[in-house]
Amino acid sequence: MAIKIMLADDHQIVKDGLRALLEKRDNFEIVGEAGDGTEAVKLAKELKPDVIITDLNMPNMDGIDSTKQFCSDLDNIQVIILSMHSKKLFVSEALKAGARGYVPKERAFEELVAAIETVMTGQVYVSPTVVSECLLDNGSFSLSTRDISIIKLIADGKSSKEIARELSVSTKTIDASRRQIMDKLNINSIPELVKYAISEGLTNIEL
Repeated sequence: MAIKIMLADDHQIVKDGLRALLEKRDNFEIVGEAGDGTEAVKLAKELKPDVIITDLNMPNMDGIDSTKQFCSDLDNIQVIILSMHSKKLFVSEALKAGARGYVPKERAFEELVAAIETVMTGQVYVSPTVVSECLLDNGSFSLSTRDISIIKLIADGKSSKEIARELSVSTKTIDASRRQIMDKLNINSIPELVKYAISEGLTNIEL
């Protein structure tokens, strides 16, 4: 029986390339494509694929949040993240969210088939190039999932009150968390924190 695969990426040229690559295999069947995170979650519920290959950075809902939703909605789903980022922070967040594979976009055509076959056996596949970079990456590993959420929201221009409301905590908690985050990163101002978020790919805004 063919492995049913769904693709999620906001660039059609990427989806076309992945489809062309994967459809060469008799045991792979592309059952659907989505252009953003929200559409991907809705489509996955309808199609119930075996494997979802999703970009990390997508409109409306990013690959981390959509992966959490995939894993909540579907039993035995195997999610493989494609990303431009190879830092430990992103790999860690992807695996925490429930992803079973992590492949850099520049290695997709070389490694994606192996990644699919690996996750379908119940194992985790992380690209060897990503593993190498993670071993050398000493930054950001002390940040929690909540820390990362707060950094994203700060970079998006949200106030402490707005962040507190969104995360269902008090404003004092957010203010304390922000100070702790800045201490962890040795950052002394909000503009520096926003620059950090941009450099780490935690926000789509540009300098």
